[in-house]
This record gives sequence, structure tokens and C-alpha cells, in this order.
Amino acid sequence: MSRRRRAREVVLQVLYQSDLNPEVSLDDSDAFVRGRLNADPKICEFAFELIRGVSSHRQTIDQRLAATAENWRLSRMAATDRAIMRLGAYEILFTETPDRVAINEAIELAKRFGTNQSAQFVNGVLDRFINFKNDPVDEVPLQTEDGGKPAETHSDMPAEADEKN
Repeated sequence: MSRRRRAREVVLQVLYQSDLNPEVSLDDSDAFVRGRLNADPKICEFAFELIRGVSSHRQTIDQRLAATAENWRLSRMAATDRAIMRLGAYEILFTETPDRVAINEAIELAKRFGTNQSAQFVNGVLDRFINFKNDPVDEVPLQTEDGGKPAETHSDMPAEADEKN
């Protein structure tokens, strides 16, 4: 296994933990990362860059993932899949990692840490995600918390009728 793939595995674990337990600070993850990566300075810095990047761009990443994963709310996705896609999306949007490499790495993480369907799901969402890569954030179609499109993109149906559907 490559050192960068190992770093991504550790980053995934940190992202998963911070998603499920937001009270844990990034300082706490510092010791975890160093311990897991044998304090290799170069690879630890790579991991820290990914953690900081996903954390600082999480709102943008989540907005774009929600728009890309049609019919899936982020809150309804498996936490592991969600963390994997956040990492992959960050690499696609904000790093020099080639898009296909970022997707392949995400698929490998999904195979190792996800369910039997995770790799296909992650691949499908991130593959579509590439289409939104260069769009300004305000042009990415949004979804409401229930997974639907915002009211202005629905038909002219009254709000109370829409709630029944």
C-alpha cells in the first residue's frame, strides 16, 4: 500500500470521528495521525493538509455533494461513505490530485471501509461531481434538507400540496 493511500485511510478515520463526534478537536487528531503514520513528517503533513482542507471547505463540499447525489441527503448517507466522498471531493476541487486518481482512491477506501455497495455509490457520486467542479458554487443546484429541490425549482404546486408528495 502506498504511503499516500495509508495517509488517506488515517484521514478518513479522523473525518469519520469528527463527523460523528464534532466535540473532538483537530488537536486531538494530531497525535492520532502521527501515531498511525509513524510520525513520517512528509506523509503526516499530507494528511494534515487533507484534514484541514476538508474541514475548512466542508460547507462548499457538502453543498456540492448534496446537489450531485440526487435523491440522497448527506444526513441519510452512511457516515463512512459521506467521509470518503468529502475527502474525494476536496481532492477534486482543491488539490492538484488528478480527478480520476482522487476517485480511484475514494473507491479503494470505500471497498475497504464501506459496505458492499459503497464503492459503486462513491464512484457514481464523485464521477457526477466532476461535472460540477468548475461551476461557481451559486450555480450548483441546491437541495433542501429533505433531499428535494428548493421550492422555486418545483412546479407551481402550492407548498401544502408539495408537502403531501
